[in-house]
Amino acid sequence: MLIKNIRLVDEGKDFFTDVLIINDKIVQLKESIELEDEEVIINGENLVLMPSFIDLHAHFRDPGYTYKEDILTGSRAAVRGGFTYVNLIANTNPICSNEKIVSYVLEKARNIGLIDVNQTLSITENFDGVTLSHLDNISNAIKVISDDGKGIKSTRVMYEALIKAKEKGLVVLVHAEDEEISKIDYRLAENLETVRDIYLNKKIGAKLHLTHVSTKEAIEDIERAKKDNDNVTCDVTPHHIALWDNDYRVNPPIREKEDVDRLIKAIRDGVIDAIATDHAPHSVEDKQKNAPGMVGLETAFKVAYTTLVKPNHIDLKRLSSLLTYGPARILGLEYGRLENGSKANFVIVDPEKESTVDSNKFHSKSKNTAFEGMKFSGEVLMTVKDGDIKYIDEDFKKERFCDN
Repeated sequence: MLIKNIRLVDEGKDFFTDVLIINDKIVQLKESIELEDEEVIINGENLVLMPSFIDLHAHFRDPGYTYKEDILTGSRAAVRGGFTYVNLIANTNPICSNEKIVSYVLEKARNIGLIDVNQTLSITENFDGVTLSHLDNISNAIKVISDDGKGIKSTRVMYEALIKAKEKGLVVLVHAEDEEISKIDYRLAENLETVRDIYLNKKIGAKLHLTHVSTKEAIEDIERAKKDNDNVTCDVTPHHIALWDNDYRVNPPIREKEDVDRLIKAIRDGVIDAIATDHAPHSVEDKQKNAPGMVGLETAFKVAYTTLVKPNHIDLKRLSSLLTYGPARILGLEYGRLENGSKANFVIVDPEKESTVDSNKFHSKSKNTAFEGMKFSGEVLMTVKDGDIKYIDEDFKKERFCDN
C-alpha cells in the first residue's frame, strides 16, 4: 500500500509525506516514493494519517448482556471510529472477577480479528466492595483492575487494593463516586472520592488512573497531585468536554459550562492524559428505564476534533497524544508514533468533512447517544491494523483508491 501526499500527525510530528506499507509495517516515509509493484495507491491530498486510537474505557457487554452489544458489534464500532485497541470494563454478567472470563473475552476478540482487546478484572470480587483475594494469583494477562460503575466504599479496601496493585504492577482504574453522597449531591460524590484516592495513593504509589473526570474541583485536585506524583493519570470523555447543562443520563452526569471550560484548560495544560469514550451501549428499553451511559466509539474523534482542535484549544499532535500515545503509556503499549519500521496501525481522517450524527448508521448494536442530530467536523475514512484494512468508507475508496 502506498499513500501519496498525506499529512502525517502523531504526538510529536506533523508533516507531509508519502507512506509505504509492506505487510504489517510502515517501511518508508518520504516525499515522492515511486514504485511499480505496489498493490494499492491512495491519494491522501487534504487528508491526515494518524496512529489508530486506543480506548481506555469501553463496555462490550459480553458475557451476559449481548442484547446491548457484543464483541463483534463493539469491534465494528471501534474500527469505524478509528480504534484498534480497546480496554473493556468488568461489569459483565457474570462480573469479570476471574481469568476464565478474561480468556473467554480475549479469545473471542482474537477470533474476530478486528481489534486488540484488554479485559479489565474487577477490583473487588463480584463488585462486593470487600473481597480482594481473587487478585492474589493473577497472571500477566491482567493489566488493569476496576470496579467501574461503582466507587470503592471502604477506604481500607481501597488502601489494600492499591497495595496489591503496586506489588503486581497493575493500573487501578477508578470510578470516583461516593454512592452514599451521590444520592444527595453527584458533584460532591465525585470530588470526595477523587481526593480520598489521591491521598491514599500518595502514600502507596500504585498506578492510579481516574476515569471520566467531570468536575472542575476534581481536575484541580488531580492537577495538584500530578505535580509531585507521576503515578496519577486521568482521562475525560468526549461528552464531558462537548456538552453542558444537558440532562442526558450518564454517570458521572454531564456538568456545567464552567466544568467544561476547566477540563479543556486541563487538556491544554497537559494535565489530562487521555480521552476515553466510556462506550456504554444500552437497548431502547433500558434507556427508557433510566440506565446511565451512551455509546461513544463512533463519534469520539469528530466530537474531540470539533471541540478541541477547530477552536484552536489544542493542535492535532496533542489530540493524537490524547487518543493514542497517552493511553498507550498508561497501558504499557508501544503505540502512538508513526515512523519507519513501526507497526502499520493507523487511521486516515478528513478533518474538514462535516457530518450529522445519525445513530441509525452506527455499527454498534446500540443507538443511545446524546449527539443525535448534531453536526461535527472530522470523519474517519479508513482504519488499518497490522497492515490490514479493518474499516473503509466506501466513497473514500471509490474516490481515492487506485488498484493495480
